[in-house]
Amino acid sequence: MKYTLMHKNIPVLEMVLDDASCAILQVTEIYHAAHVPIGISMRNGVIDRSALNVWWRGRSIPASRQGIRQALETLRIGYTQQLLEKSYGLSLSDQYWIRAEHSDLQWSDINFFQNGFSDGVGDILFGKKLSSNEGINLMSPDNTSDGWLKKKWTIVNGKRCLIKGGSGATQQEPYNEIIASHLMERLHIPHVLYQIIVQNDYPYSICEDFITSDTELVPAWYIMQTQKKENHHSNYQHYLKCCADLGIPDLRHELDQMLVIDFLLVNEDRHFNNFGIIRNAETLDWIGAAPIYDTGTALWFSTPTKLIHPAAVNLPSKPFRDTHREQIKLVSSLDWIDFDALQGFGEEVRSLLADSLFIDSERSHVLAEAIEERIEMLRRGS
Repeated sequence: MKYTLMHKNIPVLEMVLDDASCAILQVTEIYHAAHVPIGISMRNGVIDRSALNVWWRGRSIPASRQGIRQALETLRIGYTQQLLEKSYGLSLSDQYWIRAEHSDLQWSDINFFQNGFSDGVGDILFGKKLSSNEGINLMSPDNTSDGWLKKKWTIVNGKRCLIKGGSGATQQEPYNEIIASHLMERLHIPHVLYQIIVQNDYPYSICEDFITSDTELVPAWYIMQTQKKENHHSNYQHYLKCCADLGIPDLRHELDQMLVIDFLLVNEDRHFNNFGIIRNAETLDWIGAAPIYDTGTALWFSTPTKLIHPAAVNLPSKPFRDTHREQIKLVSSLDWIDFDALQGFGEEVRSLLADSLFIDSERSHVLAEAIEERIEMLRRGS
């Protein structure tokens, strides 16, 4: 079936989708090359369909999502990609969507920033079962949510908010988001504010969408696809070069802040798709680095308490180096850090973990002490 890829109200290109797999089989016409998603190359007016398919599939729920197989069975859907077409490919992270051939549908009629959406898909992703005669509205931004943890979008007091769960015996990831928020508040680092909610005795983090109907997030991964990496450049150098060549203001300080936070909290999964740049979706002007978000996979979240060693030299990191010991060396300056503002942060961590039903007092104490040690390591430059 033919669709037009739209960018808000701007037709970008015409494409043919496979009915079964929702893969892009053909791009038949390009209307506005400037609005083709960032990182999708074109040569002699011909778009890289393989890269466009990677971008399109990347909008769907990953197959690694907790409980996704059971959710698809409940929804009577074979593949997560099939959910994209059910909600026009709409997202709460950008302004792209698809419009069927001969349709007069408008972005203002359906976008999730200005219109309501179904909670049904999110509820099913959280384990809800449907009765045999119960239908479900598939018009939901949950169809384009990424990541492996259980999550769903909801509207709270008119605000679009993301609810995200934890994993394993400690269910620690939501608390890590709260700890990260408090740490960045002390250091005056732009960040997404997270709070804890409890549903059916389980903790979840909740945060407001930092993208609006006028803006969009371009992940670092797509920024890095805008040009071929030179052999003598590291991924760090390549990212900065791609940003500079796109006209994005220098981001060294924002990267310094992110790497410092990830060092202090031992974040294991700062991959190229959970940081990036915000741009205006209509003018395509670059606004700046996205606030720091998604710091749940930190603080030894899946490590037994007795195996937590804050000074270990091989603590894994992403995205620029394999260990935090090496990655922190990329930071250009630590002069902006007010170490006095971090006094007593360990005690604040204990307080933040005090109400958890899953994190016992021993683990809470070990994590608090570990963060204090990481702060001291950073202060000493070791």
